[in-house]
Amino acid sequence: MASRQMEVIQRKLEMLNYPRSNAPAQSLLFAGVERYALLEWLFFRLLGDRSPFTQQNWQGDSMDRDEENTRIQHLAEIASFLGITSSVDTEAIQGKGSYEERVELLHLFVDLVEASQYADNPEWSVDEQLAKDVQLVDSIAERQAQIFSEELKLFPADVQIQSVYPLPDISELELKLSEHSKKLTNLQQMVQELASKYDYNPNEDYTEVELKLRSHLESFLETVKYFNLIYTKEIRPWTHMMEVPQLHGFGPAANRLLEAYNTLLKFLGNLRSVRDSYAAMSVGSLSTTTDEPSSITKIILDCESALTFLNRSLSILSTSVAREQGKTP
Repeated sequence: MASRQMEVIQRKLEMLNYPRSNAPAQSLLFAGVERYALLEWLFFRLLGDRSPFTQQNWQGDSMDRDEENTRIQHLAEIASFLGITSSVDTEAIQGKGSYEERVELLHLFVDLVEASQYADNPEWSVDEQLAKDVQLVDSIAERQAQIFSEELKLFPADVQIQSVYPLPDISELELKLSEHSKKLTNLQQMVQELASKYDYNPNEDYTEVELKLRSHLESFLETVKYFNLIYTKEIRPWTHMMEVPQLHGFGPAANRLLEAYNTLLKFLGNLRSVRDSYAAMSVGSLSTTTDEPSSITKIILDCESALTFLNRSLSILSTSVAREQGKTP
C-alpha cells in the first residue's frame, strides 16, 4: 500500500514539474540532501512570491554537519509558519515514524502544493476553486447544528420506528445511581471497619502457612483420589447389581385388605355411637360415680386407639393409591 502511494507521489511530482521526480523513494523518505531539496522546493511553491523566507542556495550533494543542521532548522521554521507542523519540529523534516507514516506526511506536502496550483475542475482557476471552498466552509459553519446533529435519522419521516426497549427516565437512572452509590459507600465503610479490627501486614512472610496449607490440600486430594478409586471399583458395582423394581399398582390381596379396613372403620364408627348412647343413658346412675370404667367403655377406648392407628395406615395407603393413579396426594 505504501509503495503504491509512493508511486502516486512521484507521478504528482512529475506533473508539478519537479526536476528530480525520478529520485529513489528511499532518498525522499529518509534524512538526506535529496529529501531536504524536495521539501524546500515544495515549501517555496506554497509560499509564493511574497515569502518572508529567503531561499538558500545550497550547492552539491553533500554537506557537513553544521550545514545540515542549519538547513533542517530552516525547513522546520518554514513548516511551522505554513501550519504544517504545530511547532518547529526538526524530526518531521528529517523523517520520523514508520515507513507508512513517512509516506503519508510526504503525500500531504505534495497534495498541498497540487491544491495551490491546480483546481479540482479544469474549467476553474485556483482563485475560483478557493472561493468555492471558502463558500462551502461558510455554509457548513452556518448549518453545523443540522449537519453535525447527534440525532441520527436512518429512516424517512413517514416510517414509524418504535424502540423494542423504551429508554429509561433520566430521573430514574439518577435515583438508581444514588442508591448504588450509597451501597458502595456502606460497603467501603464495612471494609474499613474490618481492616481496622485486624492487623494486616503486606510484608508479612506467609511461607510457613502456605506450606501447611499446601500439605493439607495434597493430603485431601490423595484422600479424594483413593475414595474415588474405592467407590468406582467396590461400592458402585455392589450398589448397581440389580435394577430398581418398578411398581405397577396394588394386587388383589391389597385391595381386599383395603376393603377390610374400610369395613372396620365403619364398625368402629358405630361403636362410637354406642358409647355416646351408653354415656347419655348412664347419667345419674351409681356406676358413673365409680373410678373404674365399665367393660363397654374399655372396649370403646381400645377401639378408638385402634381406629386412630387404622386411620393413619389408611391415609398412607390412600396416598400410595393416588400416586400410582397419577393423582395429586
